[in-house]
Amino acid sequence: MPPLLEIQDLKLEFGTGSEALRALDGVSLVLEEGQTLCLVGESGCGKSVTALSIAQLLPTPPARYVGGRILVNGHNVLEMDKGSLRRIRGGTVGYIFQEPGASLNPVYRVGEQLIEPLRLHRPAAATEKEMVELLKLVGIPEPELRLRDYPHQLSGGMQQRVMIAMALAAQPKLLIADEPTTALDVTIQAQILELLRDLKHRLGMSILLITHNLGIVGDIADRVAVMYAGQVVEEAPADQLLRRPMHPYTRALMRSVPELGREMGRLEAIAGTVPAVGAFPSGCRFHPRCPVVQPDCSQKAPALIEAEPACHVRCPHWK
Repeated sequence: MPPLLEIQDLKLEFGTGSEALRALDGVSLVLEEGQTLCLVGESGCGKSVTALSIAQLLPTPPARYVGGRILVNGHNVLEMDKGSLRRIRGGTVGYIFQEPGASLNPVYRVGEQLIEPLRLHRPAAATEKEMVELLKLVGIPEPELRLRDYPHQLSGGMQQRVMIAMALAAQPKLLIADEPTTALDVTIQAQILELLRDLKHRLGMSILLITHNLGIVGDIADRVAVMYAGQVVEEAPADQLLRRPMHPYTRALMRSVPELGREMGRLEAIAGTVPAVGAFPSGCRFHPRCPVVQPDCSQKAPALIEAEPACHVRCPHWK
């Protein structure tokens, strides 16, 4: 039986001809049914572009898929026609986008937005009763009243719960959550993550969770993939990666996260910034910022190797 999601050597560019910029360069990921995979990295590393590519949500042009495959239930999304893509989007793959306040339409009531995916993918269930049940499922109080609210009448946490309800409306097998806790206070963040964890077990979904914060990974992820400059630089089971990170970039990310109950001085920061698309350095793309850089790091681009069973790293000096 094929994995629910398998991305094989995905290459994506923005633009055409000599002006094309390679945003994703050989990204490979596997997500089995019932698993949670966390995609981690700083802003600009290619996490959201990877997620949007799964259902071909990037406008083409300017985006252009120049290599690789994206398999959902064994079927290549990049070869699907518009009808098949429409069934995949929302039906098999549900999305929770960043910043719910910006993703929800401010001129439509919650009910008007929630019923749309039901009409598209489950017409027989496009009823007020079903919408109320969806809002109850995500923990929204007085759901009958909330259906008549506009997004601006809800708190940030309630807006995010509405987004989750919309993503669940078509009963997808894969839920993609792109920075679902951004701009929320820490209490609401914990509630949203607990909700996702609970829904995964109750509904039997797989989750692809995108975040820049390694601090939230341990409680929810089965596996973690770390991205940098359009490439996966490390991928491993969550407990193993958190216990023994191999890539210098992963180690640097972990040093920048405060540990509960441990007295610390000033948090470490990673020097420099993520290089812009089209301005990636030669050799290892992290070498200008790497604290353990070696003379050969700027010369040869490292491959993603299996350093240990089920653990892959893009660094020949990982030991």
